[in-house]
Amino acid sequence: MSALLVAGCGTTNTGLAEDDSPISTLSSEFGYLGPVCRDGKPTRASTRGVTADTIRVGVFTDFGFTKNPEFIDAAMAFASWCNARGGIEGRRIEVAVRDTNLTEVRQRMLQSCDEDFAIVGGGAGLDALGVRERLNCLLPSFPAQVVQPRSVGADLEFSASPTALPRHDIYTGFRHWLVKEAYPESIGKIGFVTADSPVSKVLADKGRESFQALGATIVYDDPHPIVGMTNWMPIAQTIKDRGVRGLVFNGEPSQLAKLEQALTTLGHRPDWIDATNNNYSPTFLKDAGASIGFQNNVADLGGVVPFEKAETVTATHQVKAIFDEYAPNTRMSFPQLRAISAWLLFAMSAAECGDNLTRRCVYDAASSETSWTAGGLQGRIDLSNPLVPKSCFNVEQATTEGWRPADFTPDTGLFRCNTPLYKFRTDYGSPMTLADVGKTLSDVE
Repeated sequence: MSALLVAGCGTTNTGLAEDDSPISTLSSEFGYLGPVCRDGKPTRASTRGVTADTIRVGVFTDFGFTKNPEFIDAAMAFASWCNARGGIEGRRIEVAVRDTNLTEVRQRMLQSCDEDFAIVGGGAGLDALGVRERLNCLLPSFPAQVVQPRSVGADLEFSASPTALPRHDIYTGFRHWLVKEAYPESIGKIGFVTADSPVSKVLADKGRESFQALGATIVYDDPHPIVGMTNWMPIAQTIKDRGVRGLVFNGEPSQLAKLEQALTTLGHRPDWIDATNNNYSPTFLKDAGASIGFQNNVADLGGVVPFEKAETVTATHQVKAIFDEYAPNTRMSFPQLRAISAWLLFAMSAAECGDNLTRRCVYDAASSETSWTAGGLQGRIDLSNPLVPKSCFNVEQATTEGWRPADFTPDTGLFRCNTPLYKFRTDYGSPMTLADVGKTLSDVE
């Protein structure tokens, strides 16, 4: 089912370094973007989902299945903040929650096609199920995350903070740092622990190819049920017996903590464990317990400023202030930072259109962003071509005092940038295009 929720409601930071300027929290400006939301005098309903007073925006989520409200909370917090400052050039944001319950992506997309101006700040695990319908109705998408091959890099989609690329390994820099610089002795003993699901399997396939291209040897690679194991000890024992020195985990975040507890009980400590940024949260640290002090967990944030820099990076501080004001009972998550980047891109693009707010105008405005940093939330992204690889990464390390930046030798402020990315030789599927549904960009109005 879907639900409609109506939300009430400058610095010279380069976005790549910490900012010593005074931090403004709840003004209409964000980071160094200038005013994002403000009053205006719109006069007409310019297209579907737009009236003279409102813009209806769909937010996709698997909440009915995962019970995780992170994208809903981010949407409501941003919309409340924006609307309290006049909306987008005078139009208030109406948030329409499109709950897929995991498998109902197509049904919710058809609903969104009928009612929404655009899709912003959400994501669905089986997102490829709705791409054909979205392109057929010419609906722009500004997702917080993309997952499946037919969705990643699809037409009319702007990933403000990409979670995947269609033809390149987005984690090349991180993986090179792991096995070539930080822990070179691990290169001959890599292990994969992967949930038995279509999404996790593709992630593991890409990871194996990328590591092997770096000269790594995979010594352990077995799937486990997507819901996890009642007893992780047999898998932990095999990991120990195989002498795994670098471990990649693809699965439900809560399950990694249980595996690490088993590994710690056995006294086996790989040189590193890639917890992935799904586990970049206080919850993982709590669930992992004493194993945090024994195991070495690292995660690539993909060029996004970490939470612990909120006191020195204006944009991140402002995100926390927005949540404190408009979603005070929400524990912020890493995907919400990506969601806010998506909302900012949408709002800035829509504001450029003024009274003539159309999908084509928003598309053209977003396409012109060749150096998007979300006002300082992340490293630079070229949105003019979704197939162009991003080039910044940053590494977080789990400690008993919390997540902290690892010693990965950043070269551009908080990040390491301009790392050439590995291009996959295996065909993992191509992004869907307008041509696939018999349309062209000229059909977008």
